[in-house]
Amino acid sequence: MILLKTELHPRNKHRAPYDFKELIKCCPDLTKFVAKNSYGNDSIDFTDPIAVKTLNKAILKLFYNITWDIPEHFLCPPIPGRADYIHYIADLLAVFNRGIIPEGKNISVLDIGVGANCIYPLIGHREYGWSFVGTDIDPLAISIAKGIVAQNNLTDAIEIRLQKSSANIFQGVLHDDTIYDVSMCNPPFHASRAEAEVGTQRKWRNLKVQTKALNFGGQSNELWCPGGEVAFIKQMIEESVHINCKWFTTLVSKASSLVPIYRALEKARPTEIRTVDMGQGQKKSRFVAWTFM
Repeated sequence: MILLKTELHPRNKHRAPYDFKELIKCCPDLTKFVAKNSYGNDSIDFTDPIAVKTLNKAILKLFYNITWDIPEHFLCPPIPGRADYIHYIADLLAVFNRGIIPEGKNISVLDIGVGANCIYPLIGHREYGWSFVGTDIDPLAISIAKGIVAQNNLTDAIEIRLQKSSANIFQGVLHDDTIYDVSMCNPPFHASRAEAEVGTQRKWRNLKVQTKALNFGGQSNELWCPGGEVAFIKQMIEESVHINCKWFTTLVSKASSLVPIYRALEKARPTEIRTVDMGQGQKKSRFVAWTFM
C-alpha cells in the first residue's frame, strides 16, 4: 500500500513517495546519489546539496517536462512545497471565479524574488497555463532564470525583470499598465547570515544530523535581509496600496511573524485578509493574502 503525503494539497503531484526508477530514467545523473535508507527504501542524502539539486532536476523533468539546472550556492527549493503554494493560490483565485480555477495565459501572476531557480513560474505555467512576471534584485539570478525560461521555450509565458532598486519591492519594476491577478513571494526570512546559520544548525540537530551545510543553498538576498521576513513583508504591504494587483500573497515562515504582519495590514486597510495554512511534512507553513478590490 502506498502511503500518500496527505498533508500536501490534493492536486499536488508529489503526494506519493518518490519513484526513483522513473526519476533516474529522466535524469541518469541521479543514480550515483540513490541508496537504501534505514527503512530499506531508495532515497538520497538530503544533507548533500548536489544530491538535492539533482533530485530537483529529475522531478522537474519527470512531472513538468522542464529542463533545469542552477549554479552552486543558489537556493535549491524543495519542489513539493513550492507546488503547494501554486495550488493554494489557484484555490484562492477560484473563490472569486464562481468556484472555477482560472487557467490560461490571461491570468497574470507576479513573482517577487523569482530567484535563479524560477520555480514558481515554471510550475505555475505548466500546471495552469498562467503568465508570469518574475522580479529579482540579483542580476546573476536574473540571467540564470532567463536562461532556464529560454531553454524551455517559455519566453512568451514567463518574463524575468531586474529590480534595480534594493529599496523597493514593487515600485520601479512594474512599468506597464498590467493588472495582475495575484502576486506571490517567498521572502528572505532571516535578519542576518548568522541567524540563518543558527536556524540551519537547529534544524540539523532536530534531525540528529551532523553537518554545517545549507543543503538548499541560497544567496544572501534569498535567505536574509535587515529585519527579516517581518520587515520585508511590512514594506510589501505598504507598497501594495499603490499596485494594480487583485490579490497579494506572501509566504510567512514563522508563526510569530503573523501578529506584526496583521498589524501592518490593518493600517493598510485591505478589504479582505486571508491566512492559508499549508502542511509540508513536519514543517508547518502558511501564506497571508490580502486584497483592496
